[in-house]
This record gives sequence, C-alpha cells and structure tokens, in this order.
Amino acid sequence: METKDILIIDDEEVILDAVKKIGKMEGFTVEAALNPLLALDMLEKENYKLILCDIMMPEMDGFQIIDELYKRKLNIPVIMITGYSTVENAVKSLYKGAIDFIPKPFTFDELMSSISRGFKYLELQKQIEGTQYNTSRDSIIYVPCPPKYMKLGFTSWMLLEQEGIAVMGATDLFLRTVDTITNIELMKKDDVFYQGNSCVKLESADGLIHRFMAPIGGKIIERNEKLIENVSLLEKDPYFEGWIYRLIPADIEYDMKYLIPCSSDRI
Repeated sequence: METKDILIIDDEEVILDAVKKIGKMEGFTVEAALNPLLALDMLEKENYKLILCDIMMPEMDGFQIIDELYKRKLNIPVIMITGYSTVENAVKSLYKGAIDFIPKPFTFDELMSSISRGFKYLELQKQIEGTQYNTSRDSIIYVPCPPKYMKLGFTSWMLLEQEGIAVMGATDLFLRTVDTITNIELMKKDDVFYQGNSCVKLESADGLIHRFMAPIGGKIIERNEKLIENVSLLEKDPYFEGWIYRLIPADIEYDMKYLIPCSSDRI
C-alpha cells in the first residue's frame, strides 16, 4: 500500500484547500477529510506519514482522534491546527501526544516549519524503532532529558533548581527535528510568558523559522546570553550549558498537570 504524505482533517473547506494547495506546491501528497469519521475510515484504507488535525469539530474533537490513533496502534505524528487557539488547547495537545500546535489563521512559513519538523520527527521515530534490536552504543538517536527534569510534549523541558526558581530549555529531540540553527531570538529579562506560549524563535539553515512552547509560565530573571554569542551551544548541550531562561514560575502547581516526567518512556 502506497504511503501518502499528509492527511488533513478539518471541517472548514478553506483550510483543506489551502493545505492541499501548499502541498501541491511543495511536492507533498495531501488527502483531506471534512469530518473525523471519514478520516478514520481513510486511515483504515491508506497509510499516512503525518496528520494535520483541527481540534473543535462535529462528532469528534482532535483529542479523541489522538486517542483513536493510540487504540489502533497507528504511530503517526499529529499536528493540531485550530481557530480555538487558547493556551489550554495548545498545552493539552502536546500532553495528549501531538507534536506541534498551529493556531489559525496560519502563514505559509508557520505551516511549512511545522510540517518539516513533523517529517523529521517521523524519521527519528523509525530510527528509534530500528535500534530496538541493535545493541551497539553507536545507535543513540537523541539524548533524552535527565530523569529529574519535566517536559512539555517532546519540545521543551524545565527543572526546579530551588524554591521559587526554575530553569528551562529545548529538548534534544526537538532540536533534532530542526535543521542546523543559524540564529536565535530570545525574550528580554523581566518579560512574562505563560505555559504554551511561544518564547523562543529559532532560524535554521534551510530558511525556516521555528518556535517552541514554554513548558511553564513565569517572569524571566535571567537568559542565557552565551546562546546569542554561540547558538551552536544549544544543540551541543541542550540540558546544561544550553539552557535558555531562568524564571520565577507564575503558577507551578497548575502548569505541572500537563508536564511529563523525563523518566517516562514517552517521547
């Protein structure tokens, strides 16, 4: 059975048409489903590399689609796209297993950035599965975050260093889905962001702009200035020397409910 590149699930035809048009321009095979039940039927008959899925739809929501994929043992990366772009939806999407979240209306660059990372994530998944029967020490695909850390989806991590202070950064797995990073834009000291907000902008060698979501919310008290001078430090040592911000958490107890312990085997 031929594997198609993308299945887009959305109850707005304008979104389906836009993704199909962009897919055609970029050489992707894109199939569309106007409702979740049709999409599930298509998943029975066809193979897909990547799913783009709206959250709020009749009959089933996007979170239920993720649950259904899990039940069917379909290990397909999911990117959520929705007009209901609340931070809660963004964070819940990642917690439930989506690899990214794009709010409507999205730009061409935002969509291509997310799709690019989605395909690379799939490649990494296949490599990880291939190493299950390989005992060689050279078979490490990515470096997981340390056990005491907490992560938001596979994207970002945080660690409570001491009472009232946390440090955060990007996971190695996320960085492996991005081409070589050529530039980084950080927020300023004393800036405030919330869990799920985009808090860093990365530019990669392929010209794409990538943003990742903050694992917790709070006020920045220090940023890693070394990254401005040497952005490669982020990829070389993402969990220690490559940290991004130190901050005072705004509501750590609330934010923790959507974080996953890095000791978990969930990627």
